[in-house]
Amino acid sequence: MTAASFRERLAACVPPDAIHEHERLASHTTFEVGGPADWFVEVPTVAALQGVIAAANDAGIPITILGGGSNVVVSDEGVRGVVIRLRLAGIAEAGPGAVRAEAGVTINGLVRWTVGRGLAGLEAWAGTPGTVGGAIYGNAHYSGRNIGDLVREVTVISRAGVLATVTNADMAFAYDTSRLQRTGEILVSADFRVSVGTPDDLRAIARASLAHRKLTQPLSLPSSGCLFQNPDPARDVLPPGVPASAGALIDRAGLKSHRVGGASISSVHANFVVNEGGATAGDIRRLAELARTTVRDRFGVELRYEVVFLGQF
Repeated sequence: MTAASFRERLAACVPPDAIHEHERLASHTTFEVGGPADWFVEVPTVAALQGVIAAANDAGIPITILGGGSNVVVSDEGVRGVVIRLRLAGIAEAGPGAVRAEAGVTINGLVRWTVGRGLAGLEAWAGTPGTVGGAIYGNAHYSGRNIGDLVREVTVISRAGVLATVTNADMAFAYDTSRLQRTGEILVSADFRVSVGTPDDLRAIARASLAHRKLTQPLSLPSSGCLFQNPDPARDVLPPGVPASAGALIDRAGLKSHRVGGASISSVHANFVVNEGGATAGDIRRLAELARTTVRDRFGVELRYEVVFLGQF
């Protein structure tokens, strides 16, 4: 299939201005790094998503889903195939005690929506970067809680374009993990459990969460969020006196503020690498690998990535 004919197939699914060739992905990620996607397509509806999946499958072109652009590092060489940005942005009550949010809704937008309506359960997630789709894919965590704990069920679409409803019990939620990482299914929407609350009380909790993040995270510079998963004390042998924290291990290794090119390990939180200006994805990957090898050599703990690397490194 030629590029022109593939564009025609895509244009039958989404508006022409939603289709971009050789789109630089740095402008679509919170790290502000990354080369071009062969095709970058913004998808506003489930039907459009099914159409784009079918077009890519027929052309033998791989598909990558990009949410809010947090928790990813895109290669300087970019990403081959079609990168889909979901613009599914609906939020509605889904019966008593539940709110349904589509995959493209930002977590902050969802928090504002629920808080404003006196629906409790998500207010502590204020300040979480990214979208519902990305949060479910990676089972986002904050302050010892996983977002999957709040999910009743989800709607997904397979890489063959088939819709399905999946209950919480079948989502295989675990630390930084969901079944979507194994199956390649794409989240369409998620139903969250909520209860009745008072908007003023919920706003106070949201503000406290935001204040805590501002105090403990380097929010003034581009980053992906936490780079590594925290060690698992049941699997990793930690040195005496060191908590089960990737940031603590990197800090104890003396790497706070260490720099490679335009990337540095944050002086605020050592599990964050920040773009101080002009960083490349290569800088970030080299600095991350330095942190991994130093922690392994010093403490015998193998850090596992929380961030997802897209493209060729």
